Amino acid sequence: MLRAFGALPTEERSRAMRDRDYVWCLTHMALDQEEELSRLCPGCRLQAEEERCPVCGRPAERWEGALNPSFDQERYERLRRGEQP
Repeated sequence: MLRAFGALPTEERSRAMRDRDYVWCLTHMALDQEEELSRLCPGCRLQAEEERCPVCGRPAERWEGALNPSFDQERYERLRRGEQP
């Protein structure tokens, strides 16, 4: 949330905030976003609510490389059980 306001955690204004202040800000940010979405037509609203890649903007379900091709699932399972590789 501090990023949205361009504030560092070490700044006086950040250190002065209490938990309830963060909750208040986050709640109002969510309400503002919902208000912006309510002004859109149904088609644009659906598009705006889609999860998208933060870099290219493509919808998440269309990503080709969502899985790491070099990931070794079997090795991961062995390590997870505490076995040696």
